[in-house]
Amino acid sequence: MQKNPARMTSRRPLAVAVVVEEFSAFEFSAVCEIFGDDLSDRVPGWYRFAICSPSPAPVHASVGAMSVVPTAPLSVLDEADTILVLPFREHEGPPEALLEGLRRASRRGARIASICTGAFALAAAGLLDGRRATTHWAHADELASRFRAVTVDPNVLYVDEGSVLTSAGSASGIDLCLHIVRQDFGAEVANRIARSLVVQPHRDGGQAQYVDRPLPDIGAGDPFGGTLAWIEAHLDEPISVDDLARRAMMSPRTFARRFVTTTGETPHRWITRQRVFLAQRLLETTELTVDAIARESGFGTATNLRQHFRSVLTASPAAYRRSFRQSVA
Repeated sequence: MQKNPARMTSRRPLAVAVVVEEFSAFEFSAVCEIFGDDLSDRVPGWYRFAICSPSPAPVHASVGAMSVVPTAPLSVLDEADTILVLPFREHEGPPEALLEGLRRASRRGARIASICTGAFALAAAGLLDGRRATTHWAHADELASRFRAVTVDPNVLYVDEGSVLTSAGSASGIDLCLHIVRQDFGAEVANRIARSLVVQPHRDGGQAQYVDRPLPDIGAGDPFGGTLAWIEAHLDEPISVDDLARRAMMSPRTFARRFVTTTGETPHRWITRQRVFLAQRLLETTELTVDAIARESGFGTATNLRQHFRSVLTASPAAYRRSFRQSVA
């Protein structure tokens, strides 16, 4: 599990947005909303935020008359804890000064993330060599053909390779940013930000490192959608596929097939993940014991909870609570 940089130093961690000429206004606005709003009065150790560009002159968006004046020089990358490279229209040749700044930041261990076609800058800097990455589906083939050392996956919302992260197009940048916040300050803080943005807190189903299929919208009145909602409200109870199939008015085989098609996971795996995420919230927001949380989340025993919690979040419940309990306002 990524450690919160706010707890590794006495200063608030610095998040830096990198904009290049012809940048995308949508993703830039999302990054500013998530990292630029000063929440330090409610979230201890919250980020400082800066905007930089290879040039100190105003940088123009790809559409309209919008322009941005960088708040810091490019050298701010040498002190940034988290760097977010925004997409830009002319991703053929990122400026060499930017590439070298990203390389220096990577060598000293900074976390570097790209949104959409910002992945081309990370790839050009050599940061994605030997790694799995993603970008907007319309540019995935180009990224793969130009950078053969990169394993490009066009079917995911984002990819977390530890210190290097990439997201797919447009709104998936929000998913990646919330994932970063979730790593640093826990699910409750990330969920609070998601609610303020009126977006789903985790389209990936939680803190999984990547997602193959986001959950699609299910029409009102669809018994299958109602069954998913019922599961989330009854995670503390025994749940069987046969019972769920009857609730969805399907045969068990048809229900299981529809479940995998809709969620990308088997019913057992999906339900286990939802139980882990419920346990995660309870660890952050209550004083319940691990045994009580195991019962509330449907795992029954603390041993079962620990096993599944570690498999999904790579941390024990106790370690997770120590890391994130104090971050919740």
